[in-house]
Amino acid sequence: MQEILIGGNEEAQIIMNAAMGNRHGMISGATGTGKTVTLQILAEGYSRLGVPVFMADIKGDLSGIAKQGKAHEKITERIASIKINDFQFRANPTVFWDIFAQNGHPVRTTISDMGPLLLSHLLELNDTQSGILYSCFKIADDQGMLLLDLKDLRSMLSWMADNAKALKSDYGNISSASVGAIQRRLLVLEEQGADHFFGEPAIQIDDFCRTDFSGNGVISILDATDLTSKSPRLYAAFLLWLLSDLFETLPEVGDADRPKLVLFFDEAHLLFDRAPRVLIDKIEQIVRLIRSKGVGIYFISQSPLDIPEDILGQLGLKIQHALRAYTPKDRKTIKAVAETFRSNPKLDTETIIKELKTGEALVSILNADGSPTPVERVLIRPPESRIGALSAIERTETITRSPYKDRYDQSIDRESAYEMLKQKAEQMAIQQEKPKARRSGGRQSAGEALLKSAARSIGSQIGRQIMRGIMGSLFGGRR
Repeated sequence: MQEILIGGNEEAQIIMNAAMGNRHGMISGATGTGKTVTLQILAEGYSRLGVPVFMADIKGDLSGIAKQGKAHEKITERIASIKINDFQFRANPTVFWDIFAQNGHPVRTTISDMGPLLLSHLLELNDTQSGILYSCFKIADDQGMLLLDLKDLRSMLSWMADNAKALKSDYGNISSASVGAIQRRLLVLEEQGADHFFGEPAIQIDDFCRTDFSGNGVISILDATDLTSKSPRLYAAFLLWLLSDLFETLPEVGDADRPKLVLFFDEAHLLFDRAPRVLIDKIEQIVRLIRSKGVGIYFISQSPLDIPEDILGQLGLKIQHALRAYTPKDRKTIKAVAETFRSNPKLDTETIIKELKTGEALVSILNADGSPTPVERVLIRPPESRIGALSAIERTETITRSPYKDRYDQSIDRESAYEMLKQKAEQMAIQQEKPKARRSGGRQSAGEALLKSAARSIGSQIGRQIMRGIMGSLFGGRR
């Protein structure tokens, strides 16, 4: 059995069966109670077992996982208290990523790959505007036209508004006011830095699923310190896109002795803030089904109640650090959180949640049969890697040695919707300037001619319709 030591108390060590790692989990607690270290020790544990890890670094203090830790009297005391016999300080294979390409390799995807559902959520569109966006993707998908970046999407929307009459019979009413509203939202999104995220070369999901030469799982860290402050919705959209792409791309593996990949989503409440019901239902469906593909998802937030109930009920591992009861609302929250654990007659869970010290937690894991264990009060084991952030020089050295340095660092801009539509518009303008031939009563308008010409040429170039999966991303990988 593959195992991960979480911590221990006076009676026993708390050891998680890694085969249950794809049953997902929750790490919660107030600020400063030890959630980051708990995340770190779980990531280390999975990496040692050869499981790749992806995690978002919100506060900038997870990068130390790339370097071995140093002895400290408190660490020595904790090791003795938990009775760890094989503890040794060591580093972990780590790759840094950053949507803004400042503190890691750039992470990109395309507009086509993001899909209309997630993009509508990202832009906070109403139902009418979302319908226009779906029509935009439908036209592009039907004709095999790729929307790679924001300029492609803006160009496509402008073309739709100009040719609304010709498109109406096949794609419904296209309001210029709604198109204008979407264009304004895109400008705001671009100002928040989304133009860095949408483009090519797009990240290949397999690059988050690597092991090193020693068989340790590579830990991929997304630097999200700027991302969550500049555009928290873009951060949430990226994580949801990642889930969707993994679900559509990875094969079924069934039950295994360890996961194929583990994801840690910090500030998990951002995934669900103001999310429409249809999107939450899709997330719930993916969380439920993705475990058969060997993927474990761990949400990190201040309270487990930040997670929708249908999703919270699917989380096997529960690690609860201290919560504070300053208001009547806080006391109600603590009571509700205590009720999410399987009770232990030896513990008053509701009272202990308020008394936990930094580095302590209430923990419930899954038995081999999938049932939760009674809650235990646990000292979390210390990490073997460094606690805290790397220096700028250390981070740069790690990035320089990365195998992905030459793969993603240089952006490319191949021919896509923007260039194709621009070329067609120029061709139509030239044709209109030529002397008019014999007039015909059934002559097409310039917009109709452009629509059919673009459909013929682009459709023949790509040669097939683009298909989409459960969350609207490209089905079966990028085309």
